[in-house]
Amino acid sequence: MTFTQPTTHNAAHTSVATGERADLLAMLAKQRHMLRLTTRDLTDEQAGLRTTASELCLGGLIKHVTSVERSWADFIVDGPSSMGDFTAMTEADWARRADDFRMLPGETLAGVLDGYSEAARRTDELVATLSDLDATQPLPKAPWFESDERWSARRVLMHVISETAQHSGHADIIRESLDGAKSMG
Repeated sequence: MTFTQPTTHNAAHTSVATGERADLLAMLAKQRHMLRLTTRDLTDEQAGLRTTASELCLGGLIKHVTSVERSWADFIVDGPSSMGDFTAMTEADWARRADDFRMLPGETLAGVLDGYSEAARRTDELVATLSDLDATQPLPKAPWFESDERWSARRVLMHVISETAQHSGHADIIRESLDGAKSMG
């Protein structure tokens, strides 16, 4: 698969947005680009390979970040009900969630990247049109969140940027282990 630059939808929303919104969208676009860059010129099979002791593969990381971005965009709009109660998840729920981290039979890298682009378009549109970045929602029930904590839309976006950057670093390690290719340097 040949790597292509992110579609112009990101630039379009960045140009509509100004100030802080433009900065948030530009940083998110950069982190998305770096993550996508790790998949350049790979086959579907390569995108699904584990190259470290971890369960992670490049296609799975893209799927996970897509799911994370979609979930947090839903959270900004609909609050914690959009994410569910993580404290009530069963082993089967956790197993299904783990499928976000791997390429499943029939999945393609192109399909995974298309899903990521669609999630990006939705998030970018949301950020550009959201009435208030200070609007807060209570966090869903999860062992990793403080009870009764609230996050603003701004904080959610910073979390998505951070999550994308973190997984981009994971992707760099996986890619270099796969075939020696590096995103930078």
